Amino acid sequence: MIHELKTLVAVAREGTFAAAGNRIGLTQAAVSAQMRRLEAELGFALFDRVGRSARLNKAGQRTLSQAQELIRLYGALGAAPPGQADGVLVNVGVIASLQHSVLPDALAKFHRQYPGCRTRVIPGLSIELVDRVDAGEIDVAAIIRPAFALHGDLNWTLLAHEPFRLIVPRDVPGEDWMELLAGRPFIRYDRASFGGRQVSRFLRDRNLVPHEVCEADDLDVIVKLVAHGVGVALVPQTAAQRRWPVAVRAIDLGRHTFHRDVGLVHRAPRLLEDPVKALVRMLAMQVGGARMRKP
Repeated sequence: MIHELKTLVAVAREGTFAAAGNRIGLTQAAVSAQMRRLEAELGFALFDRVGRSARLNKAGQRTLSQAQELIRLYGALGAAPPGQADGVLVNVGVIASLQHSVLPDALAKFHRQYPGCRTRVIPGLSIELVDRVDAGEIDVAAIIRPAFALHGDLNWTLLAHEPFRLIVPRDVPGEDWMELLAGRPFIRYDRASFGGRQVSRFLRDRNLVPHEVCEADDLDVIVKLVAHGVGVALVPQTAAQRRWPVAVRAIDLGRHTFHRDVGLVHRAPRLLEDPVKALVRMLAMQVGGARMRKP
C-alpha cells in the first residue's frame, strides 16, 4: 500500500492524475487504478472528481495527513528509537552549489558527533527536493527558497541571503552591467532551478534578451566558463564564495540587486529525530561561519 500512499501525495500536490503521473513516472491510467485500489481498501472515497481535477474531500484530506506520516515512518524502518542515535539513516537533499561548499564540512562534523549514524546525500533541483521532503522520502534538504508558501508541516530554516552579481572575464572592460549583458555572450543559470527563475524574471522585467550561448545549473561550472572567456553570467555570490577566481570580476547591480534565500526545508522539529535536528544546526553554523570568514 505504500506505493499507493505515495501516489496519493503526488495527486494531492499536482491536482490531477495526469500531472501526478508525469511527476512520478506513471501513466494516468496507472495512477487512476492505484487510487481506485486505495479507496477500495480503505472503504471510502478520497476525491471529489470535477472534470479532470481530483480534489481531496474531507476524508481524503485526513487520509493525506496520515499517509505522509506513514511514509515517513516507513522510511525510518529499522532506525533506532528516539534517543538512540546509532543506526539512524539521515537522508539529506542538496542543490549543487551547497553540495560542493558547506555540506562536506557539516557532514564531517556530524559523523564525528554521531559515529553510529549513516547519511545519504541526494542531489537535485530545489523543486524536486521540496517534493521529496513533503513525501517523507528525505529528512532535510538544503535548497533555494521557493516563491510559493510551504504547506503542511514543512518548516523553513534560513541559512543565507545571497545577492546576485554580473560576473565577467577579468579582461573585459566596462562597469555598465546593462551594456555588458546586451553586448556579450550570456551563460544562463538553469531556468528549471529556483535561482534560474529569478534570473529569468530579472531579465524579463527589464526587457533584456541577451545572446545566450550556454545554460547550466552548477554555479562552479558557470564561474569557470566565465573565467575561460565564454561569456558573462548572473549568479549569486554564495555564502561560501570568499573571493572570485582571479580571471573573473564581479559587477554590483546597485539598486537593481536581487537575492536568493538559501536554507533548509524539513518537518516540524517535533517530528525530527535528534540526529536530524543536530545536522540542521550544524549546516546553519557552517554557513554562518562561511559568511564570517569572507574578506
